[in-house]
Amino acid sequence: MRHQAFVIEAEEEKGIELALAWVERELGMRAEQNPDIAMLRYGLLSVDDARRVSELAAGASFAGEHKVLIISASRAYHEAQNALLKIFEEPPPGTYLFFILPTLGGLLPTLRSRVQVLDEYRDVVRPDIISGRTTSRIPEEAEAFLKASCEKRILMIKKLTSGKGEEVRREHRDEAIRIVNGIEAAAYAKLKDSSSTSLGALLSDISVLRSHLYDRSAPVRMILEHLALVIPKDLV
Repeated sequence: MRHQAFVIEAEEEKGIELALAWVERELGMRAEQNPDIAMLRYGLLSVDDARRVSELAAGASFAGEHKVLIISASRAYHEAQNALLKIFEEPPPGTYLFFILPTLGGLLPTLRSRVQVLDEYRDVVRPDIISGRTTSRIPEEAEAFLKASCEKRILMIKKLTSGKGEEVRREHRDEAIRIVNGIEAAAYAKLKDSSSTSLGALLSDISVLRSHLYDRSAPVRMILEHLALVIPKDLV
């Protein structure tokens, strides 16, 4: 049985390219001027956006037997992901969904379990992502955080949690998420060559703390300060 719901870990344009390549190869659909292929681009995916996606997915195709929705976002509120659960679990016959995110670290397990992950160059399920691990490159913000002294980390955290205005706070939240995801990626890379219990403890902490970063009322400062203190010296 062919999968109909996918997620792709990639930047927007690369993810769209991968989705369209799959659609052309597997469904024989061309993207140019095709009313049955819709591309929806968001910064932060809200609940209203997710409901709009569900409404569009529920509609009939215009010209052919298949319909494709490609949704890209920089991140998605947990509430928005919950609003997508039903449509991703049971897409209408002939409807294919692609959800593109720069990192799958914040993907809810309930949504993760309903999709297939398309890897770049290979349409396969990535076991490392399904188990919660990521193989993304470490973002510059995370590298800087890891290399900084404890005092400098605290200054970085203060900057990320002192912005005024919704847009500034959103940008700072995105940067905080990149830092946490980068620390996780670095820890997994190090863990391959080490059996350090401190790395295991750090990864356990991250798996719990990172999910809270996607809540609007997340205590970002407390989360980052905790990580700043528990990062093992052998990870730096």
